Amino acid sequence: MTTASSAREIFARSLDFISTGKVQEWVGLFAEDGILEFPFPLPGFPDRVEGTTALNEYMKVFPEQLKVEFSEPVYYETADPGLLIAEFTSEGTALMTGKKFRQRYLSIVWINDGKIARYRDFWNPWVIIDALGGPQVLAQAAAG
Repeated sequence: MTTASSAREIFARSLDFISTGKVQEWVGLFAEDGILEFPFPLPGFPDRVEGTTALNEYMKVFPEQLKVEFSEPVYYETADPGLLIAEFTSEGTALMTGKKFRQRYLSIVWINDGKIARYRDFWNPWVIIDALGGPQVLAQAAAG
């Protein structure tokens, strides 16, 4: 059974893995059929990624594009210990432009049997678009 404490530990590891560029380890925190959702996706990118193979493919270039450091999350209590709600920020750099950015997040994460079943990530895509060099550069990246 997932406890609130174990859910927070898993979430903290997920932030650590992303900030250190360990994509495979981050994907390893997900259930095989785990889902990553972006209610406000980057234009040209999916709003939902399902399964560890797709998650790895989607995230594999992240360490080449962005360097981020996350703040300590503020957690909101829920009645379900496997449901985690966290608010946090990041300070980052778009590696291809050198432009710094600050991002705010609200993440809702469902954890079952020690694995992330669903991760709904709310953040402002325009912060990243600007840091990467604008909509034209993003369109080129989305095209391939």
